Amino acid sequence: MPPKRNPAPPKKALRKPLTEERARDAIAREESIPGDKVRMTFRVVLARQDAESLAARAIREEKNIVTLVTEILEAAAAMGQGDP
Repeated sequence: MPPKRNPAPPKKALRKPLTEERARDAIAREESIPGDKVRMTFRVVLARQDAESLAARAIREEKNIVTLVTEILEAAAAMGQGDP
């Protein structure tokens, strides 16, 4: 009769990283800027009409378009703070 084998120990289930952890890891690779900020560089593809609308708004508000888009993105991120 063959010797009894001990059953293999149960494998630990791998936990899927939380969305917040994945986001933190992604942003950790970005360039740090003083004031607890990061520099993110990307291109945005917009319909010409939308791009012109943003440019006109920036001109009316006497801002450059980068500042305007940054403010829009920050406001959108702040609104999304309560999302799961």
